[in-house]
Amino acid sequence: MTAADLPAAPGYRPRRTLPLRVEAIRQLRRRRTMVAALILVALPWVLVGAFELGGPPQPGSGAPGLVDLATTGGLNFAAFSFFASVGFLLVVALFCGDTVASEAGWGSLRYLLAAPVPRARLLRQKLVVALAYSTVAVTGFPLMSLVAGTVAFGWHPLRLPGTGAVLGPGEALGRMAVVLGYVLVTELVVAGLAFLLSVSTDSPLGAVGGAVGLVIVSDILDAVTALRGWRQVLPTHWQFAWLDAMQPQISWGGMLEGAAVSVSYAVILFALAFRHFRSKDIVS
Repeated sequence: MTAADLPAAPGYRPRRTLPLRVEAIRQLRRRRTMVAALILVALPWVLVGAFELGGPPQPGSGAPGLVDLATTGGLNFAAFSFFASVGFLLVVALFCGDTVASEAGWGSLRYLLAAPVPRARLLRQKLVVALAYSTVAVTGFPLMSLVAGTVAFGWHPLRLPGTGAVLGPGEALGRMAVVLGYVLVTELVVAGLAFLLSVSTDSPLGAVGGAVGLVIVSDILDAVTALRGWRQVLPTHWQFAWLDAMQPQISWGGMLEGAAVSVSYAVILFALAFRHFRSKDIVS
């Protein structure tokens, strides 16, 4: 007779263990959540201050027109924020890489499983909450950038980089929504890497740093033009395909390919995380 064959304790319902609300509150009270939120709220205002102190950007000083147009209005400043937001990578890696590894590091993971919370449910609840906080963070940054840019530079139509075309506020916000959706999909690769490392180590720093490091390696390999077509299977090759939404006519090809690559990697990485955790010997 195996443990699965034993009768459950009276009143025990696996689906009622570790509710999402409980896990969300536990993660919200973590210091790293508060610090990440503070940084994401403050960063757009820091960027505004940098532009105010440095004066108008010099033509050709950054991404194709994004830096040049950043101070022409709140919508353009929000568009620039997507290019400047390397912090998305760090925040997503932080939430997804810390969630399980921190429990193991504190020695509380085995007590959660002894509650008893089924392993698959424990991992699912933690993943859902981590992805939810990551989504809030990635969404909140451009929204705060829109507010900060509008306060500092006014509310004007979106000027598209490199073409001189102008979009009204309604269409511009629609384009921003497309860009945001694409960025969220591409960040699933970072989430999958961090989550897999989180169930594989007791060190939150190792999980977060490992995920960021692997993404940096992908960036380096993508710069090696000798790889030719192989670069297209790298998860970071399509990270700026959202620039196709900043053209008079949206080109969907690059974003569709990038989304397909990102989702494929994410599914594999999340599946590996669940498989590894299912048979892992929990000693901490």
